[in-house]
Amino acid sequence: MEIQDKPPFETPFEWIGGEEKVKALVERFYDLMELETGYGAVRATHGVDLERARQNLFWFLCGWLGGPQHYTDRFGHPRLRARHLPFRIGIQERDEWLACMDEAMGDVGVDETLRARLRESFFQTADWMRNTAG
Repeated sequence: MEIQDKPPFETPFEWIGGEEKVKALVERFYDLMELETGYGAVRATHGVDLERARQNLFWFLCGWLGGPQHYTDRFGHPRLRARHLPFRIGIQERDEWLACMDEAMGDVGVDETLRARLRESFFQTADWMRNTAG
């Protein structure tokens, strides 16, 4: 790795701005999901109340980004794919989730270099979560 390629922080969690920024990202993500009709397919996979989803994603992202392991401390290994198997996640749901998260990252001011890296990581995870041919 070239010295200029080294991230300015030890973890993406530090780089993004810690818990406060992760919380803002999650809140904006789910607010957009509720407000924007273009995210209707992914919104439909979440049920009526988003409070549990908001809390779980916040806990998960903190640890996934290299910060406090709130999610695993409460529930153990995330088992993402297994936990999402009951929900239809096709290409449309994946793409809406990714677009919504990218918009939220832009809205809360995630650094552009970090945003690009997260976009790649989110795609790999979201694509792995697909469980239908759709």
